Amino acid sequence: MNIGIYIYDNAEVLDFSGPFEVLSTAKRLSGHDWNIFLIAEKPALVQARGGFPIQPHFCFDAHPDIDVLIVVGGVHTEEVKKTKVITWMADIAVKSERVLSVCTGAFILAEAGLLDDLTVTTHWQDIDDLKADYPKLKVIDNQRWVSQGKYITSGGISAGIDMSLHLVSELTTLSLAEKTARQMEYHWQKHTYS
Repeated sequence: MNIGIYIYDNAEVLDFSGPFEVLSTAKRLSGHDWNIFLIAEKPALVQARGGFPIQPHFCFDAHPDIDVLIVVGGVHTEEVKKTKVITWMADIAVKSERVLSVCTGAFILAEAGLLDDLTVTTHWQDIDDLKADYPKLKVIDNQRWVSQGKYITSGGISAGIDMSLHLVSELTTLSLAEKTARQMEYHWQKHTYS
């Protein structure tokens, strides 16, 4: 299974490193043959929030097929204006078995027209903007994550870890998700809206 995490300049560090840690820990504990990688528009160093430099494994022009796509949040306002990003997102999401967003990654999926008529969430600070910018979405707050078919959206930063543990439980078993949380010494908040 190929799990691609989309990153970009000013992406929130824990939005991609949290899910990466959850999935790589679950892989290590279970022996599953998961290929977990970071993907960016270009094969260049990405400057995440706070000046955190990160090298993506792949870029749009050369990457494996993606079974699970995770779109992270951060300063997303430039990303939603990039035609290449939105077109790629729409194309990949249609082919993927599951598509997830952390925090304001929901804006990128919404701009690609992928979340219309779905119940979704984002960081509490961005709820009103998501409602205003994308009126076809049913945006709710006070939820760590929301599962709607193959789409799962989460609140900000640490909520992406909770959502990723939920993803592990869906891909494998609840037991593995619980073992992963324990290995990470993380208190998993399991409740979700679906």
